[in-house]
Amino acid sequence: MKLKVIVHNAEEGSYWAEVPTLPGCATQGENFEELLANLCEAVEGCLAVDVSQIATEATDRVLEIAV
Repeated sequence: MKLKVIVHNAEEGSYWAEVPTLPGCATQGENFEELLANLCEAVEGCLAVDVSQIATEATDRVLEIAV
């Protein structure tokens, strides 16, 4: 899976990034390498939503897909 990420320079010299296709998915890092590692962790966390917490009807289907 490929996702576009917007990387911003923070005022204190570090970086922060957001993933527009995953609303609310953002992270930061003191350097670029740390930012990249944190991005992978943030995306995994955003995609690991527990569907058992979401109200569903008897006719709803819960699917797991690979992209």
